[in-house]
Amino acid sequence: MIKKILVSQPKPASDKSPYFDLAARFDLELIFRPFIKVEGISSKEFRQQKISLLDYTAVVFTSRHAIDNYFKLAKELRVVIPEDMKYFCVTETIALYIQKYVQYRKRKVFFGNTGKVDDLIPAMIKHKNEKYLVPMSDVHNSNLTNLLDSKKLNHRECVMYRTVSNDFTQEEVDTFDYDMLVFFSPAGIDSLIKNFPDFNQKNTAIAAFGPATAKAVKAAGLRLDLEAPSEKYPSMTGALLHYLNDVQE
Repeated sequence: MIKKILVSQPKPASDKSPYFDLAARFDLELIFRPFIKVEGISSKEFRQQKISLLDYTAVVFTSRHAIDNYFKLAKELRVVIPEDMKYFCVTETIALYIQKYVQYRKRKVFFGNTGKVDDLIPAMIKHKNEKYLVPMSDVHNSNLTNLLDSKKLNHRECVMYRTVSNDFTQEEVDTFDYDMLVFFSPAGIDSLIKNFPDFNQKNTAIAAFGPATAKAVKAAGLRLDLEAPSEKYPSMTGALLHYLNDVQE
């Protein structure tokens, strides 16, 4: 019987989140507690990459973290971002977030609908003369670089932020007692092992979102009870609904 679930993400801002529907439907206690956090690199670390922000005429943003740390570094480096800088964002939500730092103008902000950089490529090709800077996390693969290379776009990737373990307090360690843990990244699994080196899974169910997270669960010697997304259940909440329907009977 699953009654208490730890979801390793921040608590949803809206009461209309499907997580709360699950909680009401199955009488669950949901705890939202990220295992990882993102922190920006220092201006000194950034300088070591030998990149000048003003050498680029466009920026590709894949997350809000990228936006925050791009403008934070610009401020620390005392760089004034030109008014005509162009911004290419993987979703409209991320594009709108730019308003936190600059005036939003559609002629210089472009966004995709799928959350994938592939969706941005047509707009980037239309502006093929731009020099693109792509802020990234310290943990990334070469897929994006290869994609932009294949389209012969002028680009440079750089690290602006890193993912680190969000350490648990002693009180949290002492009261760590859940029927299910839900993870969304391999870094979350690393944090679990770091914070709870003697973790014994026993009857605790583990859910993983994404193939890399699922692989990390198994690599850590843990039992994977639920994996999402799937063709039938593209979201974690949808997969959880199906799983809970089975185990709560």
